[in-house]
Amino acid sequence: MAKSAYEREREANIARNRALFEQLELKQAVDTLGFPAKEAPSKPKAKPVQPAKKTKKEPEAPRRQSARLRGAVVDPNESPSRKRKREEEEEERLAEERIEAQERERLNKRPRHNDLDLAALTDEDATQFASLSTQLETLSQTAQSRRPADTEAFVFEQDVKDQAEVEELRQKLQNMKVVARAKVTENRIYSAAYHPDPTKDLIFFGDKHGQLGMWDARATPDEVDDDKSTSDTQENGKYWRLQVHWPATSKSSISSVKLDPIDSHTVYTSAYDCTVRALSFTSGVSREIFSNDDTMISSIDVVPSGNEMWISDVSGGVTHLDLRQDKSKGKWYQLSEQKIGCVSVNPTRPNFLLTASNSKELRIWDVRKLLTIVTDLSLEESTSELASDVVTKYRDSKNGSGLLRGEWRHNKSVSSAYWDPRGRSIVSTSYDDAIRLWDFHSPIFESVKPFPTSKPFCRISHNCQTGKWLTIFRAQWTQNPDVYPHFTIGNMNHSLDIISCKGERIARLSDSSKISAVQAVTCSHPSIVERAATGNASGRCVLWAPGDTDN
Repeated sequence: MAKSAYEREREANIARNRALFEQLELKQAVDTLGFPAKEAPSKPKAKPVQPAKKTKKEPEAPRRQSARLRGAVVDPNESPSRKRKREEEEEERLAEERIEAQERERLNKRPRHNDLDLAALTDEDATQFASLSTQLETLSQTAQSRRPADTEAFVFEQDVKDQAEVEELRQKLQNMKVVARAKVTENRIYSAAYHPDPTKDLIFFGDKHGQLGMWDARATPDEVDDDKSTSDTQENGKYWRLQVHWPATSKSSISSVKLDPIDSHTVYTSAYDCTVRALSFTSGVSREIFSNDDTMISSIDVVPSGNEMWISDVSGGVTHLDLRQDKSKGKWYQLSEQKIGCVSVNPTRPNFLLTASNSKELRIWDVRKLLTIVTDLSLEESTSELASDVVTKYRDSKNGSGLLRGEWRHNKSVSSAYWDPRGRSIVSTSYDDAIRLWDFHSPIFESVKPFPTSKPFCRISHNCQTGKWLTIFRAQWTQNPDVYPHFTIGNMNHSLDIISCKGERIARLSDSSKISAVQAVTCSHPSIVERAATGNASGRCVLWAPGDTDN
């Protein structure tokens, strides 16, 4: 409400009197004027980094307009019948436009199954498009293969040696700080993968609306766009956003991101649009390598040879896909009555497959037995789907002995489970607010009998109640084979936990001046020990490194 002339004059008089009293140093008189005392500056809060670019507005649907607004000439002497006919034609035209708009909208909601080049994946301007092409071309020049780990690495008879390794790792990791931030994707981060190039901190983030963010977190200043933001909110590094899955809604959430283990020249993404796509750095083309008409894909993993992939889905099945063959050759096995949210291939013994499901069970399968079901049960070679009853029948048969090598039942749904780089330890997370650890000796894998026990040797309490608006926590092993095995996991207290393969917390990283959100998705550099990356529900990402790391 506008102030009256009397109120404005009164405030002006008070201001003049206050200035006069302050000149005479009459502080008490100033206080009697009724002005509230100035509040002490509050403690600065974390300010989120601001995206450099604004999202484009969607074009509006056609609206009905009068003939006058359309600029049409209307005859003032128009007869009623003529006017009625003109209005009917107008209604017919608008109806046709609505049908066309609805058809376009329907088509836009369908997944894209065709090959997509960089121009189709991004709407960046010419400069950004050129820099992305250059980045991919640079990555394709050098092969960065996943280095195999020794299955017996860091296996000690005395606990004191384990403690020494943990302490050495703690000295390196506990001083990591936030060295870069950026809003890499437009929506919630669902998954992430760290590229193994030792000269870069290049991380791929998949978001809720099918967008793949590619972040070069330590790009040199001359590669960074000019930004009017303050130093507190300025983004670091350089990122590109690629719409690899479609439609750009929650129906296309990227559930998993994996890099080709042979040369890291391809990034694989699975999404809720029921497809798996492969983006080649060499060709700059994203192609569909697998599709399922009506079953959402929850996770993928690639075998160390790079020739095969395992795909889990919400129907409790896993699909074995030979990447050298047509996608129609994939074979589906139902291993659970409920959603399998995570699948992990043993990196040193790829014949052992790990699944985590909503049925509260973590299970270890022998792939050699799984792939012979069709032959052993005398089924037709063209059989591409094996339902739960078929798998159970085979598992209980003489030939199927050893198919299920081990299992452990949690108190609630198992949200994730992964093999460590040595292929001997497993970490799982569950909605029962616990992290569990297993360790298996090599002779167990050589036997054809089920594992003698699948009881975890360690249980760590960890709040996993992320709710509806946060991505579920998954404990992610570091893929570096040269360091003592450890994993990262987000924390509801806006921090990052780093825990050893023995269950000992190595470090808890946080920075309340720069982070005010849960860092739900985590990953670490496969080559550099002191590197980790995290992402939150708004698409903002953080790089953790030693404080003296050059940005």
